[in-house]
Amino acid sequence: VQLQASGGGLVQPGGSLTLSCATQGLSSSIYAIAWFRQAPGKEREMVSGISARGGQTYYADSVKDRFTISKNFAENTVDLQMNSLKPEDTAVYYCAARLNLFTIPLMSREYDHWGQGTLVTVSS
Repeated sequence: VQLQASGGGLVQPGGSLTLSCATQGLSSSIYAIAWFRQAPGKEREMVSGISARGGQTYYADSVKDRFTISKNFAENTVDLQMNSLKPEDTAVYYCAARLNLFTIPLMSREYDHWGQGTLVTVSS
């Protein structure tokens, strides 16, 4: 099982980025997928998650109405569209997967598989 996160970069405040998590060796239709982030000196926090079949989504309050998570079952990818970015969104973003048909686990320790992280920097 391998998760490959991509799409990070430098963006100005108010700008947009789309992160993509490519899942290899697992069927995304039976795995809950989540995006976490970790800023320097801070704990890792869950940003967003999507259930196995894509019917449920979760967003942290800090990103609600700005971020959108989606699954592409044909390509086995999970995207995180990030709009209206703020400097406080600066962090390394990780995607993670957990075999779970029905719910979206909310704790990082519940996830079995992790990608390598992609850096998002929001700065003028």
